[in-house]
Amino acid sequence: MSYATARAVDFREIPVIDLAPASGDGAGLANVARQIRCAAIDVGFFYVSGHGIPAATVDAAFAAARRFFALPLERKLAIAVDRRHRGYIRMGGAKMYDGARPDLKESFVYGVDLGEDDPDVRAGKPLMGPNRWPAELPELKQAFDRYYAEIDRVGQTVLRGVALSLGLRERFFADRYRKPLARGSLVHYPPQPPDLGTEQFGVGTHTDYGCVTFVCQDDSGGLQARNRAGEWIEAPPIPGTLVVNIGDLLARWTNDVFRSTPHRVVNRSGRDRYSLAVFYDPDFDADVAAIPSCLAPGEAPRYAPTTCGAHVLAMFDAAFAYRKEKAAPAQA
Repeated sequence: MSYATARAVDFREIPVIDLAPASGDGAGLANVARQIRCAAIDVGFFYVSGHGIPAATVDAAFAAARRFFALPLERKLAIAVDRRHRGYIRMGGAKMYDGARPDLKESFVYGVDLGEDDPDVRAGKPLMGPNRWPAELPELKQAFDRYYAEIDRVGQTVLRGVALSLGLRERFFADRYRKPLARGSLVHYPPQPPDLGTEQFGVGTHTDYGCVTFVCQDDSGGLQARNRAGEWIEAPPIPGTLVVNIGDLLARWTNDVFRSTPHRVVNRSGRDRYSLAVFYDPDFDADVAAIPSCLAPGEAPRYAPTTCGAHVLAMFDAAFAYRKEKAAPAQA
């Protein structure tokens, strides 16, 4: 496959940040914060090592994801995505921008699991509610309950570093993650036939909608990020790391001091590719407005204030085919 080429570079162009020192004294966290700030300003992408997620937890999550995607289509469609954005999204159900071809992927989405008796769920707050796990595959829920708990821990560590890097108190973001709108996505990219043309991608060029994203890749490769020169560079899998990228909400919060970097996926490996993404976003009602330390003297904010929920809902409505169809009950 000769299209969508990207320069093969040493992964140090997308830096690797060791999180282990952040669990020690204040100096360790301060050093991690400095590295996060540099990466967020210069690249918008970085890897994290030393995150402490057991390899067995990651392996179990990938194994369960592969078993789910191997199910017959009709069994996956039995838990098709609902209006709360939980469940299975079939091939062709998403595209990243108007005019793009639908992404060559299928996915399963879960989130913070809230019962029907939760006050926000009873009130009908969008995107909040119970997950839709396949009854015949109980290990999927078990594996991703454990995996998300680990990502939640790592996410809070990273956001402590982000807060300090912006001159904020350490718990600035933690106080906005009481009931987060975080979503996990298991993604399967089939091998991409070369005859699909040069405008077909596993995921087309986009920036992520939310605050920060954590991605665990298999060893297939295919993730690419676009640098400021407009050049595509590879973000290859590095064993024992997660890819972290800055999303649009954090860019808004920082008045674009932190970069929300365009990226895409093209699976030219000749085999199935799997990835585990968590879009680690704050509470639905979290206010997002320019942080004063990110404004130069006399500089006006580039974006109007918004909330996490309002922003994410608008992005979903534009990207996902099921949201363009006639509104359905939450459990449809």
